[in-house]
Amino acid sequence: MRPSPGVPLLAAALLAAAFTGPVPAAAQETGGSHCARQDRVRVPGAAFQQTACLDDLTTTGLAGTPYTDLADQAGLTAQATRTPSGVPGVQVDGYFPDSSTFNATHGWRHDAQFVIRLPDRWNGGLVVTGAPGTRRQYATDKAISDRVLAQGYAYAATDKGNSSPDFYRDGDRPGDAVAEWNARTTELTRAARRVVAQRYGHAPRRTYMTGISNGGYLTRWQLENHPELYDGGVDWEGALWTANGPNLLTSLPTAVARTYGAASDADMYAVGFARGSEFLWPYHEKAYWGVTQKTYRAEFDPSYDPGCPGPSVGSTAEQILAPCASDAAYDYAARPSSVHRAVARVALTGRIGKPLITLHGDMDTLLPKSADSDVYAHMVDVRGRGPLHRYYSVQGGTHVDGLYDTYPDRLRPILPCYRSAFDALVAWVERGTRPPADRTVGRPAGGDVVDSCALDGVTAAGR
Repeated sequence: MRPSPGVPLLAAALLAAAFTGPVPAAAQETGGSHCARQDRVRVPGAAFQQTACLDDLTTTGLAGTPYTDLADQAGLTAQATRTPSGVPGVQVDGYFPDSSTFNATHGWRHDAQFVIRLPDRWNGGLVVTGAPGTRRQYATDKAISDRVLAQGYAYAATDKGNSSPDFYRDGDRPGDAVAEWNARTTELTRAARRVVAQRYGHAPRRTYMTGISNGGYLTRWQLENHPELYDGGVDWEGALWTANGPNLLTSLPTAVARTYGAASDADMYAVGFARGSEFLWPYHEKAYWGVTQKTYRAEFDPSYDPGCPGPSVGSTAEQILAPCASDAAYDYAARPSSVHRAVARVALTGRIGKPLITLHGDMDTLLPKSADSDVYAHMVDVRGRGPLHRYYSVQGGTHVDGLYDTYPDRLRPILPCYRSAFDALVAWVERGTRPPADRTVGRPAGGDVVDSCALDGVTAAGR
């Protein structure tokens, strides 16, 4: 889908619901004949599951079937992005016990849904992710699943336990919904590792955590809190939550205030929005700032304005995306200590226990990198975990790659850099090859920026 100010990518997704090639065959293990041991696959703890033997587990083969959701992937990748196909294997869809019902995928109206994909030709590894934004379990099929499946990895993704812009209504106390994201990711990782053992005869030799946006946050949190489950991770513009700020609630109110004419460009720069990103502000004003601020404020600070977003964010795209006028004056620092305690429940520390590579676009206009990944990299250093971390700023990268199609002369997709970073992580973990030092990945003047990105052909930038 080609993005434009009149058809916001997020709205399209909401209305629809809401450098190396593949690993050589010689390096792969075999899962036996096509879909062998399919009958043995049982997801531990699942309340329901269904298993299918498929000729192609990638989006090319699954398009138009119930086994993926192209609409929920809207805007995450550039139109010309090339992805591999032709990966036969087993797909398991299902859900864990849960009381919330936001996810209507498959008509189940049941949250804690997951997908696990098990290619016939397996390389011994497992990749786990959680949905970005308020999307669901198939959201990163094109951005992540297709390529790692072609490389031979098993793949598992979760809807995080609640989805849609109404996610904040889940749970009994402030912060419950986001805390569930972390618990569901841990739950799926443990279950998927056992499923892999059932299918292939032994547990994965390597398990990698990764994700985009909220999925990047999950990657950071998992490597801080459950490093025993993973060998490393790649964080693609993860959201930063810290009890005293910065976090989304310290930058977005200024963006909402600007929408109402109550904040200047200088105010925007002061809270982290990048100079030079002004051309992206009108789009984000319509598609992201309002809905993001009001839903996360409702999650952590429901008493601030109970009437907005109220019991539901809205039923039309305009209502869903519209800001609450009260958020223009929201002051996170001045809010009661209970609000800060709610954020503290899900806050990051920087104390990672396994190798992590972070990528962040310098034109990110939802999660400005100076108020997010720059801060997180410093947190990692302060905790003495700097040797386990690499941080690459992507020149011309923004929060969703689909915007490249509208501004090809000003932006570049982050996905090819993410793929290079994933390969670099694997080389770091499995062969001891250290990735390039922290740096800015320059935007090339020409060439294929949609499908290639060399992490070492760059301008160095220290922490």
